[in-house]
Amino acid sequence: MTWQLLGLAAATLVSEDLACIAAGLLIAQGKIGFLPGVLACLAGIFIGDLLLFLSGRLARRFGVLKKLVAQEKLERASAWLARRGAVVVLLSRFTPGLRLPTYFAAGLLRTATVWFALYLLLACSIWTPLLVGSTAVFGEQALRSSLDRGGLWARQGVALAGAAVAAALLARQLPGLLLSLRGRRMLHTERLTVQWSHAGCGSRQRRKKRPWLLIGFARRKVEWEFWPPWLAYLPLAPYLLFLAAKHRSLTLFTAANPGIRSGGFVGESKSEILDHLRGVEGAVAEYGVIRAGGESRLEQARRLLAKHGFDFPIVLKPDVGERGRGVAVILSEAEMERYLEKTNADTIIQRHVAGVEFGVFYHRYPGQPAGTISSITEKRFPEVMGDGSSTLEELILADARAACMAAAYRSASRRPLASVPARGERVRLVEIGSHCRGAIFLDAGHLKTPALEAAVDRMAQAHPAFYFGRFDVRAASVEAFQSGSFQVIELNGVSGEAAHVYDPAVSLREAYRVLYRHWRIAFEIGSRNRARGAAPMRLGELVKLCWSIRNSG
Repeated sequence: MTWQLLGLAAATLVSEDLACIAAGLLIAQGKIGFLPGVLACLAGIFIGDLLLFLSGRLARRFGVLKKLVAQEKLERASAWLARRGAVVVLLSRFTPGLRLPTYFAAGLLRTATVWFALYLLLACSIWTPLLVGSTAVFGEQALRSSLDRGGLWARQGVALAGAAVAAALLARQLPGLLLSLRGRRMLHTERLTVQWSHAGCGSRQRRKKRPWLLIGFARRKVEWEFWPPWLAYLPLAPYLLFLAAKHRSLTLFTAANPGIRSGGFVGESKSEILDHLRGVEGAVAEYGVIRAGGESRLEQARRLLAKHGFDFPIVLKPDVGERGRGVAVILSEAEMERYLEKTNADTIIQRHVAGVEFGVFYHRYPGQPAGTISSITEKRFPEVMGDGSSTLEELILADARAACMAAAYRSASRRPLASVPARGERVRLVEIGSHCRGAIFLDAGHLKTPALEAAVDRMAQAHPAFYFGRFDVRAASVEAFQSGSFQVIELNGVSGEAAHVYDPAVSLREAYRVLYRHWRIAFEIGSRNRARGAAPMRLGELVKLCWSIRNSG
């Protein structure tokens, strides 16, 4: 048994997944005990992870790295990683593809060895029993799966070959990476001035050291506000199943807004929702719809421009869409023509409303005379200030948060990234109030006033069957917003989040507390509407709708 355990520990250095599967099979066959098998795999995995960390330490001693990396930057980055070490390690352990770069980077940044080793041990202690135990439970099924397509050793050979190819490709790309602008930004830093707009409160200017794209990558994986939706909502799945069992319907939330398709979960028409709000004079930003097919879409757009008296800039966006996809601020007819050539779906053309933007989450239980604002989100649009010598891309990469969203900012930029803004010139990076497009979301619950709540309630009740969702609005100023003077640019149903949870100051625990509460309310409102005769969307119909939207996008 001793040789078997030593073999398992050594095998983890080749393929820890296959080694854990092998351990589970041996446990299932009674050849080794569960605890010895788990401990053998855990020891091997821990040693392998520690070797990755130590290889980063060793790489840091190379002369080329010493020339490219500023010592104070290393210390600052190391301190950042030390503060978030446990979360970084746990996330990378359970996310494919993150373990090697994360652990290597931790060694490169000279993270405290003892603390990082403890984090590694904690992650391994969670991961290893899960993998070994699940294999032990499903024994023979795992055996057939692992031996399929050429056998266990063939898979190990493929894994080794793949690792060798990956290493060779990395070696080929590394010199070019280090010599490129973006590669240097990962390793070299300098001071630049960065300015972020502060809606309604002027601006604040600050000096910041240029961060690394490597740290930006790590922050996107660790910090809540940058997580992809599927990962962010994964912990909600058990609670949603509990709510579904409690209310005896998996899709009850679609009845939260009976007057909106799927309750506003997916596939709803934005223009149809706004049509119901037109009864409140001046409260909705003027809009029209450019229909797919039939008359020339460009001619439709020109006619709507004349009908509503729109001047550029205008806003174009898909009538069915989410998370800011396809939304664009259009500055000229030429831009409008290019936009319309790229899509043939129904498109909203809307007056561009200047000013500050907020997301206001509202809910009202059926039968109640008035509703409640449960979340207010201030949406800020980041700007960089030129220093007269740095390119726009360098300015984008100059700030810790901007580096996290560098890809979005580069994609949205109207100016060439190689252009050099003049000293003191401010360049707005995004124009769309969408978090995934680069806007900054902040908790603005303190701005709620009785006048604002009354105005939002009046707007919400203008829709005959709306009870739960988020208004996206723009106002001339914060004071105007608080007084209830604003224009609605969009109304989202069930899928409209209480977006203030994306405030960097909001903890993960608080974010999930808010999300749990809002989904509970959605099910409760759906339950009351069902009792009043509203029918939730059938599960098959909802799945089909989600699939069609996914394929169309």
